[in-house]
This record gives sequence, C-alpha cells and structure tokens, in this order.
Amino acid sequence: MRDIHNRGMLEKLKLVVKVLVLALLLVFFWWLLFAEKDNSIGMEVNQDINLTPEQIQSIRAIGEWEFLAVSDEELVDTVRKRLFGNDQLARIYYGTVRIGIDMKQLDDHWLQAHGDTVVVTLPKVGLLDRDFIDEARTKAFYESGSWTATDREALFRKAYRQMLAHCLTPQNLRSAEQNGEAQVRRMMAAMGYSNITVRFGS
Repeated sequence: MRDIHNRGMLEKLKLVVKVLVLALLLVFFWWLLFAEKDNSIGMEVNQDINLTPEQIQSIRAIGEWEFLAVSDEELVDTVRKRLFGNDQLARIYYGTVRIGIDMKQLDDHWLQAHGDTVVVTLPKVGLLDRDFIDEARTKAFYESGSWTATDREALFRKAYRQMLAHCLTPQNLRSAEQNGEAQVRRMMAAMGYSNITVRFGS
C-alpha cells in the first residue's frame, strides 16, 4: 500500500512540476512578445553639422574673393584747338576689372547653421581692386603737338572712368553674384550641408 501511495504522490508531484514549468514558459513567451517592446533601445542620429571656429576663421581669411574678372581696352583721345590746326593725343589703355566681395566686411551673423541647413549672408559684390589699369601696357595711338604730364594724367582718368563704366555694369554684377553663389554652395555642400541659402547685401 505504501508503494502505491508513494507512486501516487510522485505522479502528483510530477504533474505539479509540469504545470509550473508550463506556466513559467507561458510567462517567458509573453514577456518576449509584449514586454520587450517596452524595453526596446531607441537610437537617435544627431544630424547637426558643426563648423568649428577654425573653419569659420579660415573662410573669413579668404579676404578678397573674386567672382568675375572683366578684361577691357579703351581708346581715349583728347583734342586741343589752336589757331592753326589742332593738337591731338590718343592712347590705348588695357585693364582687368575684378568683381567680388571682401570677406573682412562680414558681420557676426553671416553664417547661420542648424542641422543640414545653412544660411550664408555675404557683403554686396563690387570692385575689388581700384588700380585696375595696366599702365605698362598703355600704348600711344596718335600724338601731335605738345602735351604735359597733367594732360596725360587727365587722359588716364578719362580712360579709368570709361573702363569702369563699361565693366562694372548691372549685368556683370549679377553674373558675379551668380558665380559667387555657385562657389559658396559648392563649399557648403562639401562641408555636409544639403539645404543652402546664399544672400548678398544690398
């Protein structure tokens, strides 16, 4: 009788163990299916692109940034009337007018960046070098009579004004802005920015 009783108790114990194991397995699978969602690890990618002070300083250190160079030649003359005939002086002047911006004129808020977006505000484009006539290439075209250094200087100033008027036109200024915008966009894109706005002062 005792053996039968012991076997009965053993069977009951095995059944209890099986039920406990089954319950534990059910709890474990429930945790895998549902509870793990609450314990998932989130990852956030920082897409900010940070320009270092050294990079900003190196951009400002560009100094004069040329966007367009216009070569020109001007034939300029002057006539002095006399009692018997006229004196005439004519010369050909050559020069290159350089148009761009001076990076020293940038204000403290010229570059605003957030994430992959950057807004660059640049100075107004204009004449970079006021000494644009190459006097070494100046040629005498025609000369009659006697002319002083003051007369020749006046002719030079006339050529200077003509060259400036013919080269520093609204169309050339717009072309310089377009070239400048393209160059700045390439530079900012190389630094990782994808949304780029370039503005020029008025």
